[in-house]
Amino acid sequence: MTGEEGRRGGLEEHALLCAAGLADLAVSTLGSALGVVRGLLRRSDAADLAADAENELLARGRLVRDRYAAVPPAHLEVLAQHALARRAGDV
Repeated sequence: MTGEEGRRGGLEEHALLCAAGLADLAVSTLGSALGVVRGLLRRSDAADLAADAENELLARGRLVRDRYAAVPPAHLEVLAQHALARRAGDV
């Protein structure tokens, strides 16, 4: 993989995480987000706040990706592991 392909993949993932975080934010807190935006427009440290907002969106995007992309373990497999752990504790 060339350096350009690695950067492109990183930028695509970065954009995907931002979009997923923004969608989650919009669904969960649309009303309060509008109030926050109005407050941000009146502040003098808007650049710092925008950077913090981007970091927050990336974190939300990672949470959304992890929540929906991960496959949960099989139910019977989890039960079998618990049974083995109990047997090991009884011995």
